[in-house]
Amino acid sequence: MLTVHHLENSRSQRVLWLLEELEVPYELIRYDRDPQTMLAPPALRAIHPLGKSPVITEDGEVLAETGAIVEYLLERHGAGRLAPAAGTPAHRRMRYWLHYAEGSAMPPLLLKLVFGSLPARAPALMRPFVNAIAKRAQLGFVDPQLQLHFDYWEGELEKAEWFAGADFTAADIMMSFPAEAAAERGAARVGRPRLSAFLKRIHQRPAYRRALERGGPYAYAGD
Repeated sequence: MLTVHHLENSRSQRVLWLLEELEVPYELIRYDRDPQTMLAPPALRAIHPLGKSPVITEDGEVLAETGAIVEYLLERHGAGRLAPAAGTPAHRRMRYWLHYAEGSAMPPLLLKLVFGSLPARAPALMRPFVNAIAKRAQLGFVDPQLQLHFDYWEGELEKAEWFAGADFTAADIMMSFPAEAAAERGAARVGRPRLSAFLKRIHQRPAYRRALERGGPYAYAGD
């Protein structure tokens, strides 16, 4: 049996969604974040040394990293679904977005989260100084980078309804978390109707809704 080690409010929600789309049976083990640090619990380190989620296990093998998990599930359980035919331009586009989602899209979003939370974590006497540095970093680097990526997504969705082309694929599942986090943290929907429409489309998919029911708390599913 395939087992998903799932952390609430995390990127692993995409793995549940993919499995629901593929109608693959799986066991779900849920983990709650530490209410103070919002980090994953130590119990996850018993599954993988980094203590991160998502992690899946199947037939004694442990797999981490969302993109690698998605590729594995498509190869082993996809039966040609949610992926264009290998060797085609559409398949190469899908593979690009699978890697882009974590390799390029998430770093500036993570920086936005880090710099946004720094002032509250600083000692009271240092808070004005830390706040000034954080604001300068966001305005001078992070925010322009985010706008660059958001505009890129909007432009790509102008070419086709889905990221890899005319059909819904695993690329859209991978891009869901950056897009949702961007809407939550970076006002990505403002002036970007195609990105807004993309988010509405994915949130209406029955498999997406089933994944939410199984996965528990997930703060990014609002339209």
